[in-house]
Amino acid sequence: MSDRDDAHDPSARCAGTSPRFAQGGRSCPSSSIAGARPRHHIMQAMPSKNLAVSTVPLLMPYIQRRPETVGGKPFKLVSDYTPAGDQPEAIRQLIEGVTGGERNQVLLGVTGSGKTFTMANVIASQNRPTLVLAPNKTLAAQLWSEMKTFFPENAVEYFVSYYDYYQPEAYVPRTDTFIEKDSSINEQIDRMRHSATRALMERDDVIIVASVSCIYGIGPLENYQAMTFRLGKGEKVDRSTLLRRLVEQQYKRNDNAFQRGTFRVRGDTVDLFPAHYEDKAWRIEMFGDEIESIVEFDPLTGEKTATLSDIIVYANSHYVTPRPTMQNAIQQIKTDLKQRLDEFNRAGRLLEAQRLEQRTIFDIEMMETTGACAGIENYSRYLTGRKPGEPPPTLFEYFPETSMLIVDESHVTVPQIGGMFRGDFNRKSVLAEFGFRLPSAIDNRPLKFEEWEALRPQTTFVSATPGPWEMERTQGIFIEQVIRPTGLIDPTVIIRPVEKQVDDLIAECKDCAKKGERVLVTVLTKRMAEDLVEYMHEAGIRCRYLHSDIDTLERIEIIRDLRLGAFDVLVGINLLREGLDIPECALVAILDADKEGFLRSPTSLVQTIGRAARNVDGRVILYADKMTDSIKYAIAETDRRRTKQRAYNEAHGITPASIKKNINEILQSTAERDHYTVDTGVSGDIHLVGHNLRSHIAELEKRMRNAAANLEFEEAARIRDEIRRLEAHELELPGQAASANVGVHLGRMQNSRVFRGVRTGSGGRPTRRSGR
Repeated sequence: MSDRDDAHDPSARCAGTSPRFAQGGRSCPSSSIAGARPRHHIMQAMPSKNLAVSTVPLLMPYIQRRPETVGGKPFKLVSDYTPAGDQPEAIRQLIEGVTGGERNQVLLGVTGSGKTFTMANVIASQNRPTLVLAPNKTLAAQLWSEMKTFFPENAVEYFVSYYDYYQPEAYVPRTDTFIEKDSSINEQIDRMRHSATRALMERDDVIIVASVSCIYGIGPLENYQAMTFRLGKGEKVDRSTLLRRLVEQQYKRNDNAFQRGTFRVRGDTVDLFPAHYEDKAWRIEMFGDEIESIVEFDPLTGEKTATLSDIIVYANSHYVTPRPTMQNAIQQIKTDLKQRLDEFNRAGRLLEAQRLEQRTIFDIEMMETTGACAGIENYSRYLTGRKPGEPPPTLFEYFPETSMLIVDESHVTVPQIGGMFRGDFNRKSVLAEFGFRLPSAIDNRPLKFEEWEALRPQTTFVSATPGPWEMERTQGIFIEQVIRPTGLIDPTVIIRPVEKQVDDLIAECKDCAKKGERVLVTVLTKRMAEDLVEYMHEAGIRCRYLHSDIDTLERIEIIRDLRLGAFDVLVGINLLREGLDIPECALVAILDADKEGFLRSPTSLVQTIGRAARNVDGRVILYADKMTDSIKYAIAETDRRRTKQRAYNEAHGITPASIKKNINEILQSTAERDHYTVDTGVSGDIHLVGHNLRSHIAELEKRMRNAAANLEFEEAARIRDEIRRLEAHELELPGQAASANVGVHLGRMQNSRVFRGVRTGSGGRPTRRSGR
């Protein structure tokens, strides 16, 4: 019997053939309301090549971690729902695995099965600090919102990149073009990052939802703790010493504009606006050298809200450094600078030597004078006392070793972690080679995959299609959650020949349109999508295409129009996979399904097939002339899920029914958080010119930043695209304005540096990325 057959044989599983249960000493689980849990091997069906990293043993230096317990309250899960379907069994097995010390577990949960609720139950049972890792900011914001709902009495924090946009410094030797760093920090997200680290220092009942930003360097835990101090009522403290300590923590004195990260002094009263608060500040009233009282007040109204016996003051920056450490770091920087300059001079590279000397001396003078400088993170190796090549301090050091890690959409997130270091290393190597930075800047980097693997605590990987790396960690074993509380089952899969696939598709689309159903079609290229839409239009079918050239918010509008019935068929390439659940979709058609590759891999096919799982009449047509391994796996996996779902429905008397809600209700529900109602409030007028246009753009920029501060990234992106369009019209670029793809970066084009007549960036547009 093969491994695959063995995985489907209950007797074989209970005989102890599962490596997971053989090692853990656990017996085959008893039956529950979801029935016996299958331990399913999929290693033969999944690609054998490990795309993430080679598993080479890594010798890690000693890294100070947070103590295991610091206090707090137990987790309290608040929900009107109780576990249903196969959630109870999945929760039981996950808890059993965590308490049994298993380092790796995989939860295979289909869309709509309540994976977030399952993980919330596991977190509540363990009372350990937990890090939830999401693949992007938007999904992280959704998970944070849901976890806040489940745990209103505990600390649920949000830790993502605080850049609204980020253009890293880079050098292109071929054109002798230097691209200066340009960024915009979101103050709201910066506050939430400080709130996250503060919560980790003070309590155990902490859930932090993070993007891959958490593998990038922040200040080391030992420095962050060393710069933290406590003030108590009745304590003796010199006022001048207190003010100096606040300045060392990088708080700024501002007696007029009192805002987050500042303090003001009025006689014997010191007002402090902590870095981790949004609408609370502290007033420290002194009598001589004694603290007479500490009160909490509203910085806007001045109203007193609480009287405090003591407070803990945390630094205003994660990169804060004690003065002795800073002095030692400056000496090491000067030593390394001298060595590097000698190397350049011996090689006759005088331009690089002069460039490096000017930039580094300026940074040293700023650090000696103010304790910080622009780009201080490039000197993090000196400030943290780490050796060349050692891992940078990251958020993982702020978690105790007994914490838990949940990797959401692991088939996307794990490869993302593996790819971060490579791109960063290549860019900084060029900067160091041509004298823009010291070689030590290369150590200001994200964690290597091997380092992340060594640092991560007990981990649960969550995905509808787990990747090969996480499956290797569990020897191909996963915990399954495929029963939907609504009773909906996975769609039927039909194979049809490629010949005349377009004509057959048109006939199917017309039938669906008559019934008021929607159709999703996936093709292989952008050109193919555009040509197919044009051909289908001529055949009288209302359709549109969706691919990467479409602006972010226009994509959401297209999906909303599809659901509202503005058109019936949506043609896409790779944007119809994760996180796109359309209850009105009754048919998914995959053209050229037998063309093996990334777009027709087992993961892609299973994810795409799942798009039809929200409709009771859902079905999928694969146009293929041969049965590839990916098609075989996708059909087998879908049939296996359908069999389990049908059996459960029959045993419990459940009749599947499509989700029939109005669009707004669905958009606002927890299960449909990946859809957004797009307001068309921004004016489409283009006749504004001169001062009126600039005023209008300034107002839009203000709205964009407010939207980003409220974590409404889709709204911010939509306004950003509108700003680009208006600026393009001001520059008289109508063709580019129509697509909003213009070489203007939110009005900051004039800030780009120009060397030898070459504008920074490619194609006259500064290179930009949306944060980590």
